[in-house]
Amino acid sequence: MTVLLGVLVVAAAGGCVCVVWAVRGGPRPVRAVAAATLAASGLLRRSTRRRRRGLGGTSGGG
Repeated sequence: MTVLLGVLVVAAAGGCVCVVWAVRGGPRPVRAVAAATLAASGLLRRSTRRRRRGLGGTSGGG
């Protein structure tokens, strides 16, 4: 479990580095990884919003 978490942290850090490098005009593979990182970030953000809406709708009043 710890190894999996470590891999995820390294992948996230690498994706962030690729995004910054791509903004500065990096090579094509770096831009591809940056695009994938931004797409994954967008999906995660949307799923979090949906989950929060679902939780808020079931609170029953307040």
